[in-house]
Amino acid sequence: MRIETARLSLRELREDDAEAMARIFSHPSVVRFSGGRSPSLAEVREGIRQHVSGYYDDRGYGLLVAELRETREIVGRVGFLATEIDEAGRIHLFFDCSPEAPTVRGFAGILREGLEGEPWEEVLAVPPDFYVGMGLQEVVSALRLRGMGAILARLKRQIRENTGAGERA
Repeated sequence: MRIETARLSLRELREDDAEAMARIFSHPSVVRFSGGRSPSLAEVREGIRQHVSGYYDDRGYGLLVAELRETREIVGRVGFLATEIDEAGRIHLFFDCSPEAPTVRGFAGILREGLEGEPWEEVLAVPPDFYVGMGLQEVVSALRLRGMGAILARLKRQIRENTGAGERA
């Protein structure tokens, strides 16, 4: 799989990406958000190997590498959120997030647990501030909650695209 934009190319993660990913993971601006240490090349290589077998081989999807189209320089990796609607009109969610993004992973997991298998019309009816009923605003910053809202908005946009439902549906 390859996704192209004017500037970037997104493709499946490969074992030969380990050195470039290790360089990225060792950059101080990345280390400060990933537990204060950078993984060794061997750890990165093993992580990629496990990801390829645990996601691509078993599930058919996984993290994507972001490369600059012009130079093919690897500039990072990205997760994704995808929705499918079955014949009965129920949604099924698929996502993958970087292990270095536990908050995003947690938010996506909450949404998947709560919405998996629900009718698409009910998912579109979920209010953008649904987390208030869970009390998350007491323990999670407003910035993080906006991120969760963005994940929900993306999910709803995918449903609208797949069903032809209008903005208000």
